[in-house]
Amino acid sequence: MRATGNRISVQVSLSGYSFSVEEEGAHVKQSGWLGADRIFTTPEFQRRYDEVQLSLLTPKCTLVPSAFYSEDNSRAMLSGVVELGESDQVSAVPVEEFSAWLVYSNSIGESLSKVISQSLKYMDGDNVPVLPEMYWILKSLKECPEYNKIIASYRDGFLHLAVAQGKSLMLSNIFPAADFTTAEYFIFNVMKQLQLNPEVSSVYFRTPLDIEEEMSLYRYFKAVVRL
Repeated sequence: MRATGNRISVQVSLSGYSFSVEEEGAHVKQSGWLGADRIFTTPEFQRRYDEVQLSLLTPKCTLVPSAFYSEDNSRAMLSGVVELGESDQVSAVPVEEFSAWLVYSNSIGESLSKVISQSLKYMDGDNVPVLPEMYWILKSLKECPEYNKIIASYRDGFLHLAVAQGKSLMLSNIFPAADFTTAEYFIFNVMKQLQLNPEVSSVYFRTPLDIEEEMSLYRYFKAVVRL
C-alpha cells in the first residue's frame, strides 16, 4: 500500500457512487450517494492522490484461505457460492492480513467503475484498479481502533459486512437485504452469534447513511462512524 499523504476512497454501485477524501489522515470531504451524471463535474476526480481506494459493490466474491486457493480453480471456487454467468470474468486478490485470497467477479452489468478508474490517478500517474468493496472492508479492519471491529457497506440490496476481534477475522460475508431494516437484522444476528455486545461496540460504514439509518443504528451501538 502506498504512503497516505492524501487519499480518496470511492465506492461504486449500480445506482451511483460515493467518495471520501482524507488529507494527512483527517477527513476533509465525504459525499452522499451521487448519480453517474456527476462524474465529470466532480472536482475531486481531477486531482492525483497518494492512495486511491476504488471499489465496486459486487456481491460476487468469496474469501478463500491461502492454503486452499488455486488460480486454476478460482472460478469453480466462486461459482460454488454465487451464481456466475458464462461471460463473467473472475479475478483474485491476496489479503495478506488474513492469509487469504479474495476471489471475485466485477461483472455485474455496470460501466461506471471503469469510467471513474480512467479519471482517478495516483500521484505518479498510474491507473487505479477496481477492486471489490469487500477487499477494502477487510483492509480497513486493521485501521479500526476498536477491539471489536465491525465494518459494513450497504447499497442496492446487499449488506457487505466484516467483523474481527483484535487481529482475528470472525466473519466476512455479503447478505441480500432488500432494505436497511433487513440489513440491520443481519448485523444484529451476526453480533448475537459472535456474542458481541452492540452497546459497547462501534459500527463503521464505508458507504453513506441517511439520517434515519444512522439514528436507527445509534439506538443500539455505542457509536456509528463513517469511514
